[in-house]
Amino acid sequence: MILSTLWRRPNRRQLLCLGLAALLVILDQLSKHWALKQLAAGQVDTLIPGILQLRLVFNTGAAFSLFTGSTVALGLVSLLVALGLVLWLLAQPRMGVWQASGCACLLGGAIGNGVDRWRLGAVVDFLEFVPVSFPVFNLADVAINVAVACFLLDLLGRPRSVA
Repeated sequence: MILSTLWRRPNRRQLLCLGLAALLVILDQLSKHWALKQLAAGQVDTLIPGILQLRLVFNTGAAFSLFTGSTVALGLVSLLVALGLVLWLLAQPRMGVWQASGCACLLGGAIGNGVDRWRLGAVVDFLEFVPVSFPVFNLADVAINVAVACFLLDLLGRPRSVA
């Protein structure tokens, strides 16, 4: 079933989703390249006073530094998530705007952080909220969180069936 849908030509929404994911990967990688060139590890630079600062750190784990040191395993997870999302996306004949946006953001974020794991052995994080204690993050992380919000909006917008 899935293989037969892969032979079909992608529809407009699928292509837009893949294009948005690719754009997110490019922006994420460009921002990380900039951070690596402009910031020293641990250096703090104010971006928006009292709200956001720049601090270069390398995360060998996942979100909130879970599974620290599991770079290869997390790299495989990123690869499998990206592959699974592409196959799922291409198998969907129709998708709502929120579902497609969520898929694009999740795919872009997974690939963006996966590229770091495979290329550098750690994810490059450099954005840090000042007023709250929150882990340092990057644009791929932002995309993944936006994906969660999009999926929630998609679920909330669906008609409820009466049992």
